[in-house]
Amino acid sequence: MATTDLSKIDLHAKLKELFGFDQFKGNQEAIIRNVLAGNNTFVLMPTGGGKSLCYQLPALLLEGTAIVISPLIALMKNQVDAMRSFSTEEGIAHFMNSSLTKSEIQQVKEDVLAGKTKLLYVAPESLTKDTNVEFLQKVKVSFFAVDEAHCISEWGHDFRTEYRRIRPIVEEIGKAPIIALTATATPKVQNDIQKNLEMLDAQVFKSSFNRPNLYYEVRPKVDQQKDMIKFIKNHEGKSGIIYCLSRKTVEELAEILRMNGIKAEAYHAGMDAASRSATQDHFLMEEIDVIVATIAFGMGIDKPDVRYVIHYEIPKSLEGYYQETGRAGRDGGEGICIAYYSYKDIQKLEKFMQGKPVAEQEVGKLLLHETVSYAESSMCRRKVLLHYFGENYMEENCGCCDNCLYPKKEFEGKEYVVDALQLIKDVGEKFKVEHLVNVLRGEMDSHIKSYEHDQLELYGVGSDKSKQFWNMVYRRASIAGYTEKDIEQYGIIKLTKEGEAFIKKPTDFMLMDDHDYEDEVEDKLQEQKGGVSALDDTLFSILKDLRKKIAKDNNLPPYVIFQDPSLEDMCTNYPITIEELANIQGVGKGKAEKYGKEFADVIRKYVEDNEIERAQDLIFKTIANKSKYKVAIIQCIDRKIDLEDIASQQNLDFEELIKEMEAIVFSGTKLDIDYYMNLLLDKDQQEEIMEYFRDSDTDNIAEAYDEFDGDYTEEELRLMRLQFHCKHGH
Repeated sequence: MATTDLSKIDLHAKLKELFGFDQFKGNQEAIIRNVLAGNNTFVLMPTGGGKSLCYQLPALLLEGTAIVISPLIALMKNQVDAMRSFSTEEGIAHFMNSSLTKSEIQQVKEDVLAGKTKLLYVAPESLTKDTNVEFLQKVKVSFFAVDEAHCISEWGHDFRTEYRRIRPIVEEIGKAPIIALTATATPKVQNDIQKNLEMLDAQVFKSSFNRPNLYYEVRPKVDQQKDMIKFIKNHEGKSGIIYCLSRKTVEELAEILRMNGIKAEAYHAGMDAASRSATQDHFLMEEIDVIVATIAFGMGIDKPDVRYVIHYEIPKSLEGYYQETGRAGRDGGEGICIAYYSYKDIQKLEKFMQGKPVAEQEVGKLLLHETVSYAESSMCRRKVLLHYFGENYMEENCGCCDNCLYPKKEFEGKEYVVDALQLIKDVGEKFKVEHLVNVLRGEMDSHIKSYEHDQLELYGVGSDKSKQFWNMVYRRASIAGYTEKDIEQYGIIKLTKEGEAFIKKPTDFMLMDDHDYEDEVEDKLQEQKGGVSALDDTLFSILKDLRKKIAKDNNLPPYVIFQDPSLEDMCTNYPITIEELANIQGVGKGKAEKYGKEFADVIRKYVEDNEIERAQDLIFKTIANKSKYKVAIIQCIDRKIDLEDIASQQNLDFEELIKEMEAIVFSGTKLDIDYYMNLLLDKDQQEEIMEYFRDSDTDNIAEAYDEFDGDYTEEELRLMRLQFHCKHGH
């Protein structure tokens, strides 16, 4: 079909004829007309907005074959199947990737050269192969579509180096217009994409990122698994996705959900393709309700009625968070998005970055900072999220997030905002928020010293406020439009005209303190202890006395018998048999058999005397003393293998190995690590630490660290505590 005829086409009629839809959504029609006109096009459209149609319809109308570059093999297959279902011609759409046999690839090439194929889906890795480049040079290409275009940018949440090579390959194949599409892109990422694809001239079509049907909530990590199971059971029969950061967590959590009567399966990149495909099919066919997954799951998942998305740990970036929450409520119905947050998780993610190139660490840190800002903010979550993507949300209260439903008290803050803005000016608009906050708080580091920012009038003016407070002030100023981030030097804060005007003539500016989740965790724990449904204080006191008696009989500190969290768990769940006791946190089979009988007998009598109804069906079941690493760790230690080597063999970092060893020992199994400790500490040092644990009322590591004034590392103390439990508690 010639280009001159395209303007006369009735696109609505073609939409109905080819796809069965009566009307276009949002910007679709304008985007399609721009592609048909042969222009470069940039499409920013949230998940569920109908991005695919923006290149599928023009591909069917234009002469030649559209090359669609997509990173996901599963998504390619789904889209090819969908296109074939709209056409009588089997070869109308093909994909070319590593999953095809030689004969299948030959069939694809024949169909393309014969002019049958209007859409050819190619993975970026396949696109760069010389043989494929030579083949595509023979093809009349109508246009190139770059799907998931955020993968081009190192500031995007799914950066892939192969995407950086797309433009040179396109030049090699032959010049044709480009349409780049993404569901998540900040202004910085958008700029990166356009520069890299050399399409700064592209017309940009940006749809709103607002998903009014999604409810956003951030919860502190208190009894997280119990809280989550309660939530899922309250939404029984509904489909949900739980995202975790590690494969290990995915597998353990899926097992815990199944033990608690929830139809759940795991999904991660470490599983073979057949298992992943089967899990996805079970979810789509509603044979299971919940998928527990790493971010490997969900890209292109076409299930419109996912009713909740839970982030078990806070993600590494807000792009990732938005993309993943976007899989909820794609049909416009209910979509609940819950994230569990603890600053310790952020510190863990920062630790994982160590060892990466400095530039990569810097990017990762800034992205994490944005995530912390979102999680800790007491502002409307929708406003914070949309502002991150360069969109202004004008409503003061969205009525559909935890902060808007349960707002914190406001206070007048114009003086703080003036100081924060004036400092940006005083330092020449060349620094990031972290540095500005340190100056306001009067801290001293190498940057402040070298730039002589300790000589500034505003140095230390806000020393009575926390870092969190000043981060909140800068975030509020940004959302008010008083500051902006430099696109080229991301993270550097500059003043806007509105910011300059505010400094000259301040007006009322209301602020709210951010959430302090560490304090909220403590508050919630105290609430639970005083609450009706949690800790039984009377029983707790009885069990503490029993523990003291048994400890005295065995000449041991009480915590060696059972630690406080174990007693608290007993006072919540009332275990009355050795088997039930083995399921209690930190007990396990060994300790249950050794010390459990007296505890079970006392609890049974207490339950009978007080006519306590044990809601066993609601008791949260944990994986008792079960770890895929347990046997391997015990065998390696028996063979006296260096602990660093054991960690490396099991693909664990050293802290994770110690945690696994603690779980083994505290559940009643003995480990003999004398051979390792003798290399680490001399006999006198070991005896000094042993004596401390013997005489102390607690085995709290922080207290031990303070007691020794930092003479021993946390790892050394934790390993010696293990030794102490093995020698005296087993």
